[in-house]
Formats: sequence, C-alpha cells, structure tokens
Amino acid sequence: MKHAETLRAGLLALMTGLPALAAEPAAPRYVPEDHRPPMFYREDFNNEPEETPITQASIANKALTFGLYGPGKDGVAKSKHASPKDDPSYVWLGSCLQACGFTLKHKEAYADLTGLAKIRWRTKQTGFHQLRLMVKLADGTMLVSDYYEGASTDWRETEVTVQDIRWRKLDTKVMNDGPWVEKPDLSKVDEIGWTDLATGSGHGSGGLVGSSRIDWIEVHGQAVKRQETAK
Repeated sequence: MKHAETLRAGLLALMTGLPALAAEPAAPRYVPEDHRPPMFYREDFNNEPEETPITQASIANKALTFGLYGPGKDGVAKSKHASPKDDPSYVWLGSCLQACGFTLKHKEAYADLTGLAKIRWRTKQTGFHQLRLMVKLADGTMLVSDYYEGASTDWRETEVTVQDIRWRKLDTKVMNDGPWVEKPDLSKVDEIGWTDLATGSGHGSGGLVGSSRIDWIEVHGQAVKRQETAK
C-alpha cells in the first residue's frame, strides 16, 4: 500500500510539473465579403451630338478597345436624343438589323471575375429586348449569360455578382446561344460586353420592335496582367 501511494504521489508531481501545452490558434475564418475586388475599369463613352457608328473615338477610357460581333455588328452605334435634354449619349443596338454584340477589352490586363466580382451598368431596354452579358475567355471561348436586363420605362442602374450567373456557349457568327457551360474558368476574361440576341428596331418603327441602350458600365474584379508576346 505504501508503495502504491508513493507511486501516485510521484505521478501527480510529474503531471503538475509539466508546462501547460499552448492551444493552437484557430485559423482566421475567410469571409468573402471582406475581399470584395476593386473596380477594374469604368467606361462612360464619349458624348456624340447625334447618332453615329461606334468607333474607337467613342471610347472614353484610353485603356480600352472595343469589339463587334454578329451578322448585324455594323449597326452598333452611339446615339443621343435632343429631348429629353438630360438623356445621355449611349451605345445603341437598335440599328443592328440582325443580332449583334459589343465588347470592351483592357489593353494590359485580363479581368478576374471569380469571387465577388461584379458588373454594374446603367441601361434602358424597350419592347421584349433582354440585354445579356457576353464574355470572351482567354482561350477564345464566347459565353452569354442567363442573367438579363429587361424593359424599363426609364434608365436603370443595376449590378450583378458574376458568381450568381449561369452561362451558355455563344456562336458569335449567328449570335445564337448554345449548350450550358458549367463552371467556366472566369479567372482570365479577355473581353466583357453585351448582346440582346435580337434584331433591333431600326428607325421609324415607333419603338414597336424595341432596342437596348447602355449608358455606362463598371467591371469590379482583379486585374491579371497579360503576358507580353515574344518578339
């Protein structure tokens, strides 16, 4: 008995003499909302006194170039109404007598549209026209969004989180949507733009056919520097 008591006393002394083990600090929880990306670029477009085919001179942000797609691409125009006086100068798809699309490309960087990347824009559609985002990936794949902006009585500012969008493949030769593309790689987006996949109203239709108008667009995402082409 005396031996057992001595053993217990020794074990107790040994245990109480050990330094307390420091608890491992918990890894900080990743909160996506704490990592919203900055604005990559904004394009307001230069004012035009009257309707004119869109050119590079229409682009206000000198870091951007533009692209035209679809059989009606020559109809993409800059337009402005004399009345109302505060109506902006806008990109108009109404003069595309066949479906068309318009994109913007940053000269020095791709857009990383993963995470909480967003698109903000000010638009106005008439008729049944539904304005959809279209993107060109770094590998050349063209996609069109299930998300769209429908008709509105006046100009409307909206934003969409790109992560919430589903995408279909886009045939830009005829501007037809194809199969769903599940989880496309949006870490390097070459061009960002829009299409309504429809014929524009043209002129003198009284708005019966409808059209799409875009005042400005903002892209919120990380910039990914383009690799320089070896000479």
